[in-house]
Amino acid sequence: MRAVLLLGRICLRQSPHRLRHSLLRQQQHQPLFRSITTTTRQWHSSSHGWRPKAGIVLLSAALSPAAFVQLSEDDTNGDETHEDRMLSASRAEIAKELPDDIHGLKRFRRGVYLFVDNYIVEPIATGLRFLHLVIIFVPLIFTVPAIWFGSRNPKRDNERTGTLWWYDFLVSSMERAGPAFIKLGQWAASRSDIFPTEMCAVMSELHSNAPAHSLASTKRTIVRAFNGRPFNDIFDEFDEKPLGVGAIAQVYKAKLKPDLAVPGDVDVEDKRTLAQNVRKKVDVLVKSTPQRVPSSYVAIKVLHPKVERMVRRDLRIMGFFAAVINAIPTMEWLDFPREVVQFGEMMRLQLDLRIESANLSLFRKYFKDRTTAWFPYPYTEYTTRQVLVEEFAQGIPLAAFLEDGGGVFQQEIADEGLDAFLHMLLLDNFVHADLHPGNIMVRFYKPTRIQIPSSRIPFLKHSKEENPDTSLDVTEEALSRLRPHRHKPAEWAQALDQIDKEGYRPQLIFIDTGLVTELNATNRRNFLDLFRAVAEFDGYKAGHLMVERCRSPEAVIDKEVFALKMQHLVLSVKSRTFALGNIKIGDILHDVLSMVRQHHVRMEGDFVNVVISILLLEGIGRSLDPDLDLFKSALPILRQLGTQNRGSLLRSGDLSMLKVWVGLEARKLFQASVEDMERLIEADQLSPNV
Repeated sequence: MRAVLLLGRICLRQSPHRLRHSLLRQQQHQPLFRSITTTTRQWHSSSHGWRPKAGIVLLSAALSPAAFVQLSEDDTNGDETHEDRMLSASRAEIAKELPDDIHGLKRFRRGVYLFVDNYIVEPIATGLRFLHLVIIFVPLIFTVPAIWFGSRNPKRDNERTGTLWWYDFLVSSMERAGPAFIKLGQWAASRSDIFPTEMCAVMSELHSNAPAHSLASTKRTIVRAFNGRPFNDIFDEFDEKPLGVGAIAQVYKAKLKPDLAVPGDVDVEDKRTLAQNVRKKVDVLVKSTPQRVPSSYVAIKVLHPKVERMVRRDLRIMGFFAAVINAIPTMEWLDFPREVVQFGEMMRLQLDLRIESANLSLFRKYFKDRTTAWFPYPYTEYTTRQVLVEEFAQGIPLAAFLEDGGGVFQQEIADEGLDAFLHMLLLDNFVHADLHPGNIMVRFYKPTRIQIPSSRIPFLKHSKEENPDTSLDVTEEALSRLRPHRHKPAEWAQALDQIDKEGYRPQLIFIDTGLVTELNATNRRNFLDLFRAVAEFDGYKAGHLMVERCRSPEAVIDKEVFALKMQHLVLSVKSRTFALGNIKIGDILHDVLSMVRQHHVRMEGDFVNVVISILLLEGIGRSLDPDLDLFKSALPILRQLGTQNRGSLLRSGDLSMLKVWVGLEARKLFQASVEDMERLIEADQLSPNV
């Protein structure tokens, strides 16, 4: 037991002390911090006549969700991203320190509590957790020699059968170890720059088997989020069975009381000038802007009780073993301690649901003037660290369309998904980092009608605007017609064809925005420098840039060989400049990640996340549309990027983006000319017979 306590103390010391400078902004953003002794909103229930009691303090000096929205919208400086800033504020809020404004006996009691918790309870709990993990993972360690036995399977990256069995055993062990290790496995699945490809494929199938926590616990947590309002006065409907149970939270569907629901997209609506209004109507004609019908149905995500403490202990244990592994010769290139720190940051981002709410707000801000792709409305007023309330995304998971086919909407869905991703990557530098088919919903809508008030243009006939509160929810009507045909491809395709004839269009809704990828100033500069080298087809320079700016340049094996391989890869792309639609970007990036792993080139995690997102999105897009052309999809966005930044690009002398833009425009013109020529030849119109 003494050894267990000692290990617990050591693990506690492994936890890095992050800067807590964000809380110093409390004086600058005083309204963004709240002490809930009163409420800014009074509810009146006809059945109970409930009001919040002024004497009840539910949260003391807590960061309000508005504070996180403000942090997410403020301009960043240097190497700090919006998520870094929000995470620092979140961690500083729960730091176990004695507040300066507590004195006397109360300060003494608080000090005793912190001492007992930090130096007695936590070491014991961490030690016991270590023993539990030993029981789970020691058998896994002893079976490592199995990877050298068995025949090789060509269909599974030429891995041995013993290796494949051990990967499956690893997955089952992580599932038993709890939420932090489940998330660790899912994170490892995205790091094909470190781990073997087949191991990543097996890890990607890792799912949480965590039991749902009790309904009573859920109700208590939700009541606290709504400032003590009785549970029955919050919802008209509440499905007691969770929609899903994850490693750290579970999700419910409910319908808010009318006085709590928000009528429409109030967070992104603003007054438009006549020119802006006309432009919006032109967008209706060109791309069919969806008519959004407000809904009082919400999705409620609730963290599991005590999950934060359990994850914190697991991260300390991971940090301890990462340091041990890093001390082994030839293993230092993996830099596991730094990877554990990054993984820990990823976990903590998901343990404060106010951050996910702020991400939703920022995505909605970026996409408010764009068509089709959209994000649910976050109820920031009722969102806390443990509870997220957001608009319920009425739709069918994209996975259903990958399984049963997209029918007449196949190409449109693929194009819209890729368009949304490229906007995130190239224009916003704010990319959804968990883009799998389960987090992309497809709904159907009927385009909005052009409505220009007659008061602005007198000679136009007045058109009566529809009241959204009385509008028919055509989205649910279309979905209800599709759901009975799941797993019946022929009937599914017929139903899609019918709603297409009735004028419905598809819209993608992205959910689960707890994780985003945002390149800081250094990574953004590295990304653009690498992009410039590739745009100039200088693969040798690109290879050297990757080596020079990786985490551990001294650990790279055969730097010159790596640069030559990159040159060969880039030249192979250059030789097919006018057939880029036939090139699978995923295959190219897969080759790059394989070379990175082989030569020990350690790239930044955010950079790899961008690459993995491109791999995943192109795979999804080509499943729907085999002729998907990533370069063709990027052309309109490059035009927009060029027109927005042409002045700064010319002043800086950076013509790489211009070269890519001009090259793609030339390719499009050339392809169009060839296609027109082929059509003329087929129609015998070049030299018609007289």
